[in-house]
Amino acid sequence: MPPARFALTQRIRRALRNDRGAMSVFALVTIVALFAVAALVYDGAGRLRALTHAEGVAHEAARAGGQAVDAGKAIAGEGITVDRNAAVAAARTYLSHAGVSGTVRVSEDGGSLEVTVTESYRAVFLRGASGSVTGHGSADLVYKG
Repeated sequence: MPPARFALTQRIRRALRNDRGAMSVFALVTIVALFAVAALVYDGAGRLRALTHAEGVAHEAARAGGQAVDAGKAIAGEGITVDRNAAVAAARTYLSHAGVSGTVRVSEDGGSLEVTVTESYRAVFLRGASGSVTGHGSADLVYKG
């Protein structure tokens, strides 16, 4: 092997050996950015999951309350109506069985039952993103008679 070619080969090998174990700045920044995006996605999905659960429980509690038929009027043949006090009690019972806190109220016109559920969410990666989410549900208190 001619000396010039040998010297060039030696320099290339030496240069390659000097980079062993080193990480480029670009790779480091890219990896940190990917982990940050993954943390945002994970915590965002957790918050969305908590919101979906709160909404679902609120709707189900309203549905449970909307099924509180006034049995006395129905049996007497006076029509099927919803007992508003029993509807509120049924919705509150559903909330307590679901293990969540919330409010139940009959609308001002008396035509619907409105349920609001508040749940707390604790972020795993982004500590400042923890908080509470609120779900709303309603059911029409209809009557047939």
